Amino acid sequence: MYASLEGNKGLCGNVTGFQHCRRPSSSVKKHSIAKGRKLILITVLPIMGALVLLCSFAGALLMCHKRRRVRDVKIQDEGWLSITMLDGKALYKDILNSTQKFDATFCIGQGGHGSVYKVNLPPLGNVAVKRLHSSFEITHPKSFMNEVRALAGIKHRNIVKLYGFCSNAQHSFLVYEYVERGSLSSVLSNEVESEKLDWLKRVNIIKGVAYALSYMHHNCSPQIVHRDISSSNILLDSEFEACISDFGIAKLLMPDSSNCTALAGTYGYVAPELAYTMKVTEMCDVYSFGVLALEIIKGKHPGEYITPLANSSTIDHVQLSDLIDERLPYPEDEVKDVLVFIIKLAISCLLETPKSRPTMYFISHRLSSMEPRPPTHVRLAK
Repeated sequence: MYASLEGNKGLCGNVTGFQHCRRPSSSVKKHSIAKGRKLILITVLPIMGALVLLCSFAGALLMCHKRRRVRDVKIQDEGWLSITMLDGKALYKDILNSTQKFDATFCIGQGGHGSVYKVNLPPLGNVAVKRLHSSFEITHPKSFMNEVRALAGIKHRNIVKLYGFCSNAQHSFLVYEYVERGSLSSVLSNEVESEKLDWLKRVNIIKGVAYALSYMHHNCSPQIVHRDISSSNILLDSEFEACISDFGIAKLLMPDSSNCTALAGTYGYVAPELAYTMKVTEMCDVYSFGVLALEIIKGKHPGEYITPLANSSTIDHVQLSDLIDERLPYPEDEVKDVLVFIIKLAISCLLETPKSRPTMYFISHRLSSMEPRPPTHVRLAK
């Protein structure tokens, strides 16, 4: 049956008439092995190289992180402490030299916790340095460092940037972003400057403060309560944008913490519950915001109007004309509706029971949308 296949070239086998098949030569085998090894190298080497690069990159990041942390917080002998992304000792010396050791000619303001100086530093430009009173003492360094580090990490357009803290046996100070126009309080008290704050600018300032407080209360972990919201602690930049400042007495609230502490804040802005509970919550800031919003619209602290505004039985007798700044033209209808809406929101912040007040998250969202749905119990004669 195989006779018909005889003579065909290329056929081999153990059959009569066929040539014997030759075994593959050693060279062919070597070629096949070499080809297999080459394929393995082409596949494995790139993977190994990628893993080596990844490990090297991760190691570099870890080293940078460690170096950054060492630079971030330094506690040394001789009572030296710095919490800053810059070189703490160099920053300290530059500030002392620039202010001629805190000469009074460089002082731009006085506060309850220290004096503020305007300083020009090459890496940062103009900064505000708050030199703390000599009585200032860090009783719990670790807790204090954690608090300052958290505050320095805040990034929000309506919150003054904290660059860091430096301290030794002679001086302790906080380094802040410099805000051009100074405090809202000084602008409102100046007849010329206050007229530059038209109604729309004032509405924008109120919005900015609300956005910043909402961020602190609801977007920071742990939550941050300022505890001293007032017109003196609201700064205005060159575009009249509001920036919350002075975190000197701000406290970080841990979840489920009573955070009982000494009464702090500015008279006329302090929530009534602090007088008898000494318990600081975000609702204390909400109350202060209500007072501040009314102050911005009225042009001065509402004073005697706070009590009747917080009392639903007397609210009907309050006129809009009593609550707006007489130095500005009477608002047109559309602007007047916005002001009435804000006033009603502010009044809801003054309620005696903290749980009855709106949250800053609620307030900021209502202000951003300006939906005319204020609390139903608030009425205001126009």
